[in-house]
Amino acid sequence: MISPDIALASLINRAGAAYQTTAPTYITYRETTHVAGANRAEDINRSVSVRVADDYAVMQDLPQGAVRLGSAFPVVPFFDPFSTFRFSYYANLKKIDITFTPGQPFYFPMPAADPNVSVVVPYITFYAPHYAPDSTDQALHVLIDPTPRIGGNEFYPSDVREDATSHLPSHVTMRMTDSDMTLGLDYSTVQGHWVITQGTWSATQHVFGMTFKVAATTTYTDFAFPTAPPDDRIAGTPRPSPTPSP
Repeated sequence: MISPDIALASLINRAGAAYQTTAPTYITYRETTHVAGANRAEDINRSVSVRVADDYAVMQDLPQGAVRLGSAFPVVPFFDPFSTFRFSYYANLKKIDITFTPGQPFYFPMPAADPNVSVVVPYITFYAPHYAPDSTDQALHVLIDPTPRIGGNEFYPSDVREDATSHLPSHVTMRMTDSDMTLGLDYSTVQGHWVITQGTWSATQHVFGMTFKVAATTTYTDFAFPTAPPDDRIAGTPRPSPTPSP
């Protein structure tokens, strides 16, 4: 097998390329979110229509509940986990507020083949990857430790699994460097688009002298990818997206 550094860099590059080249204009879907924490639980079922370019969504609580406008909650299902995204939250005994801003994909330049070089190992200064025992050439499974180059309050991918057919990630676990917060993402290719089918989030929260674990699981189903606005409220010109990193 090739070195885990090269395997991980290549997988990140493929994910970024898929994210940039297969982006749908709009996505419609249903989501079911189960939130539990502090001895209470809640289920949130929604129908969502989102404009992908700027993550602007119309969200209706099902069956005939309130309608909300704004960023898709908890995260838009077309999302590159290796990108420069930003994620923050606030949780108390009654609610969870999540702020998610998609970012630009990373790209690791891979050196050209050189007949005079027998081994090339790119050094990713902020990740220390190694193969899991069940990793194969057809479906990689990489475990990643953070290095001191990662700052505080930063997400990093700790567990990455590759789909043997698409050669894109099928699962990514993101961990926070200075807390127990985790974000788990299961992916599948649906109608040619690499999308999240289930996301899990958990973190320990401290409120008014109490310490409790908050966890949420969102399942995405009934995907469609219309080319015309599925709702007039998300028609129009999207807000400018960030400039890609060189």
